[in-house]
Amino acid sequence: MYKNLAAVLTAACLFSPAFAQTSSPAPAAAPLKVGYVYVSPVTDAGWTRQHDEARKAVEAALGPRVQTTAVADVPEGADAERVIRDLAATGHGLIFTTSFGYMEPALKVAREFPQVKFEVLTGFKTAPNVAVANARYYEGRYLAGVAAARMSPGGVAGYVAGFPIPEVIQGLNAFALGMRSVNPKATVKVVWLGTWFDPPKERDAAMALFDQGVEVVAFHTGSTAVMAAAQQRGKLAIAYHSDMRHVAPDAQLLAVTHHWGEYEVQRVRAVLDGRWTSGAFMGGVKDGMVRVGDFGPKVPGAVREEVAARQRELAAGRLTIFAGPLSDNEGRERVARGAALNDSQIATMNFLVSGVQGRLPK
Repeated sequence: MYKNLAAVLTAACLFSPAFAQTSSPAPAAAPLKVGYVYVSPVTDAGWTRQHDEARKAVEAALGPRVQTTAVADVPEGADAERVIRDLAATGHGLIFTTSFGYMEPALKVAREFPQVKFEVLTGFKTAPNVAVANARYYEGRYLAGVAAARMSPGGVAGYVAGFPIPEVIQGLNAFALGMRSVNPKATVKVVWLGTWFDPPKERDAAMALFDQGVEVVAFHTGSTAVMAAAQQRGKLAIAYHSDMRHVAPDAQLLAVTHHWGEYEVQRVRAVLDGRWTSGAFMGGVKDGMVRVGDFGPKVPGAVREEVAARQRELAAGRLTIFAGPLSDNEGRERVARGAALNDSQIATMNFLVSGVQGRLPK
């Protein structure tokens, strides 16, 4: 009897919750390491600032599922290739390269690390593990040109530009076309710098343009130096990439801002979920990737309303910027009446429209 009772008690103990064996929790999945390569330092505004804001958006949206690494102030060329390779070799499963000149280095490294995904911002060449994304920056430039024409009685604007690559040429041309949609005789004087980020050089170029009678200046470089120059001279300037009113509270006409966060969160999530594929994405006003606003105090309500109305037309597809008749600044017809440039033609733009003074650097 006692023997049987002992057996019963032993069995009860074995199947009692207090004595039940519990399985160890499955180990948490390691976070996806996401790398970022920046062409300039992370400053308080500008191109790199907007990309770093996107990195922070990825962290906020995906939390412990991701671990990000950013390497800033990386020159295009051999240094970029080394940094990209180091990120790939240290377990980063997705790498965002955030400058046009990083495209070829990224493609080269991608062939060595087929298991790593690459997002080239900006670029145009893809591979099985390399996607590209760009924005219709020129849409914001056109809108800025409308405002610049309204705010410059003499119709003379300036433009400080980095390199003569298609996305810079598109923006410069769209800015001139926006001005000329208001004032057909408007002109744009351009200074080419041959650099993306050199604040003293950017400032000197802006000052030189103001000395030539320019009333409003725009720029396609990476710092706030042009804005600071306009503030100092009592002129107007178009902020680019970020709102820069903290630098030029009186001088900012408006800001053309870029927003990469939503795109990058979607692409990182696609890697985590095993859905990532290569491809090319082009965003603009319609997608919220390019926005115009942050008007300065000198801009009348009527001008703000006009720009907002044109922005709504762009978002709805009712406004085509590079539509004919369109001639270059040497008098040659580039787009016939009734026609318009398609995305492929815009992506390879290599001419300056009528109204832009000067020639493209060789």
